[in-house]
Amino acid sequence: MRNRSMSIAGLVAVIVTASWTLLSAGQLLLAPVGTHGQTITPVYEGWYPNPDGTISVSWGYFNRNSEENVRIPIGPDNRIEPGGPDRGQPTYFLPRRQRGVFTVVVPGDFGDNEVLWTLTFRGDSQTIPGHLHRDWLLDALGGNTSGDTPPAVRFAEDGREFRGPGGAPDGPLTATVGDPLPLAVWATDDGITRRRVAEGDEPPPLVRLSWHLHQGPGDVSFADPEIEIAEDGPERAETTATFSEPGEYVLRVFANDRSGGGGSQCCWTNAFVRVTVSS
Repeated sequence: MRNRSMSIAGLVAVIVTASWTLLSAGQLLLAPVGTHGQTITPVYEGWYPNPDGTISVSWGYFNRNSEENVRIPIGPDNRIEPGGPDRGQPTYFLPRRQRGVFTVVVPGDFGDNEVLWTLTFRGDSQTIPGHLHRDWLLDALGGNTSGDTPPAVRFAEDGREFRGPGGAPDGPLTATVGDPLPLAVWATDDGITRRRVAEGDEPPPLVRLSWHLHQGPGDVSFADPEIEIAEDGPERAETTATFSEPGEYVLRVFANDRSGGGGSQCCWTNAFVRVTVSS
């Protein structure tokens, strides 16, 4: 009888897990992936509480193009409600599945309300709800089961610290079209991922940084789009950004301690900086 009960419990667990997996996958329409010409879908990742009592609702997206970068300006075709249309979502979409790209902060008493992100592109319109269902709770800030926590990122040595998938942009910085803008970040990490490396293996960097265009009317080129910070090296990493057109931009630096993260959204950090570019 005991074995039978355990078998039934195990079967129920499998069914629940499979059902939740299908529910999550339901955000991603089963459209083909091609190099160009495909559509984009918002993806709700989950939510996590902040130390100040607010709640962050985490978002990513699925660009079904394996090579094509896509622009969708803020407006009717790229809007978040309520409080939008601009709630910090990207206007520049990298290829394939991008996880935990930004968050929308809501009050602690948000309850059963929803955050809606709508993307309309190439005749396809998708509206995906973000909610506070308990099954979607993330450990993005508190650390995973191993105790690993997100890297800390700052845009000045004594500046504001960013941790986790989302945060309000820093800045603004000012730049001129065609002139490289110096960018510097300070990044630290608890080093837990590094300490788990087997003896004799070459240890990975403490933190890997990558720079991306998040919002903006033109193109941005980074002198060093990917930078590694070693445990025994300086915390500061530098690059430059060159802008093709004037306007308001938001740049995103992604800091990963190589723990993998996955569905729990731990352990990486997105830090954003605004840049006003003149001609």
